[in-house]
Amino acid sequence: MNLGIAPFRRLLRALRALRTVPASIARTARGATAIACLLAGAGLAALPASAQTLRIASAFDPQTMDPHGLALLYHTRVVSQVYESLVGRDEKFALEPALAASWQMTSPTAWRFRLRAGVVFHDGSRFTADDAVFSVERAMAPPSQRAFQLKGVKAVRKLDDATIEFQLEAPDAVLPEKLQYVAMMSRAWSEKNGAVRAQDFNARQEMHTVRNANGTGPFRLARYEPDVRLVLERHPGWWGWADPAHARRNGNLKEVQFLPIRSDATRLAALTSGEVDLVLDPPYQDIARLKADSRMTLAQTADIGQQYLTFDQARDELEFSDVKGRNPFKDLRVRRAVYHAINVPLIIDKVLRGQAVPTGAFLSPRVDGSPAELDVRLPFDPARSRALLAEAGYPNGFAVTLDCVNVAWRENSCQAMAAMLTQVGIRTTLRSSTTSQFFPRLSQGSASFVEFGWSASPDAWNSLNGLFRTFDRSGLGSFNAGRYSNPKLDTLIDQIRVEPDLTRRRAMVATVLRLVTEDLPYIPLYRRTLTWAMAKKVSVVQWPNDTLELRWAKVR
Repeated sequence: MNLGIAPFRRLLRALRALRTVPASIARTARGATAIACLLAGAGLAALPASAQTLRIASAFDPQTMDPHGLALLYHTRVVSQVYESLVGRDEKFALEPALAASWQMTSPTAWRFRLRAGVVFHDGSRFTADDAVFSVERAMAPPSQRAFQLKGVKAVRKLDDATIEFQLEAPDAVLPEKLQYVAMMSRAWSEKNGAVRAQDFNARQEMHTVRNANGTGPFRLARYEPDVRLVLERHPGWWGWADPAHARRNGNLKEVQFLPIRSDATRLAALTSGEVDLVLDPPYQDIARLKADSRMTLAQTADIGQQYLTFDQARDELEFSDVKGRNPFKDLRVRRAVYHAINVPLIIDKVLRGQAVPTGAFLSPRVDGSPAELDVRLPFDPARSRALLAEAGYPNGFAVTLDCVNVAWRENSCQAMAAMLTQVGIRTTLRSSTTSQFFPRLSQGSASFVEFGWSASPDAWNSLNGLFRTFDRSGLGSFNAGRYSNPKLDTLIDQIRVEPDLTRRRAMVATVLRLVTEDLPYIPLYRRTLTWAMAKKVSVVQWPNDTLELRWAKVR
């Protein structure tokens, strides 16, 4: 490898500095950290001798590198490697410090965060309280899709160069839980590149942050060709490489390539031929074969998120339908008819090859406060479905268009549901779209009937606010795709945000979920078994939100 003259000179300076470190100091943990920092300053030492390249294939492209412009799984799992948040999660998915070294509630309506020292952005500039304040304000302001996480934050202010304070409209005992994936950006870099506000993704706005990035994370963006390839390189100056608390779990990647390959067959062929090392969404029909392949390893865990159907409940006349002057989905009987018409266990068996569990719950029991007893589905009952349609005034059914993203397993599930609904009289036409077309339709609430997935966090409020709160542009109901509105639920969801007592809070979460179960603004479908297929030489930590932390990944 040709290092070039400048890195070589930096290495010589670092080695000379090491000669001045006494052996007694070098043997201590503090001394080891000092040595690591010297080498990191040379731009080389953060790269282990066994550093490797990891090639990852998925059906999805992140669509943009703006960390606040989009808030979807396929975007987050890439952007979060480059941009860090104040808080993170450990291997067990428990909250841990990230760019904030510590935090505390200093009054019922104030939280103080002490920032980690010695953090640098990928351009070499220092991360400061000014950057943190700027980033939170950017994430709160339209058109950011992360604003829903920060509802209730009145202001954020700098106390000193290493301390910021969140000022809240009302008490919030779990504010830190809401800050994961609220990315920290460089204020100077954003201002220089005309990116003070988040990208307007739904308007397909072109700006510097779509294909460029400058975070503090363990990997920096080297190249992004949308829908072709995205390349990340190890950031030698990342604080975590030299932190003794992280050293035991750090991986050895020098480069990561993300390759969007929509075709299931092509994606799997690339894995088995060795062209890629890891597939995040292997075809369900091939999982059993992959398990038996001695060259492969599978990582599997239960999804903390799930799939839903949801309905347009805002328009008085249903679009893309043959019903005029009415919206059938505003009638609970019609929504129940849809529920009874869908044979979810059959879809799991035939389409997903057993790699999911049917659910009647609206949030996983792994989400704090979600009652396990709600995880029971209404029965598959086509006769009851037809009877409910007749009671609602649609004895001959009606036509509707179902929107779905054009990724094989989701498209196949949607095709199966469309056929089942058509059998009971809801004549369903499937409209499959690319991610760049589908996700704006979802977040803009412009679909009549839509299938989508949600990745929950352990705290319930983000999900309740994102999915079930009445939509407005301030960050309420950001992913309420059917624009469902229930003032009673709104009041409860707002109360959950400010309730400091965890026992009462969990009871309120359960109440909301029982009301949602009665009202059926969505149809809960299933929670998948998350499966990643990889070459034997790869080892990873798998989170239940289907996100891979590259800082821990290793290639032997």
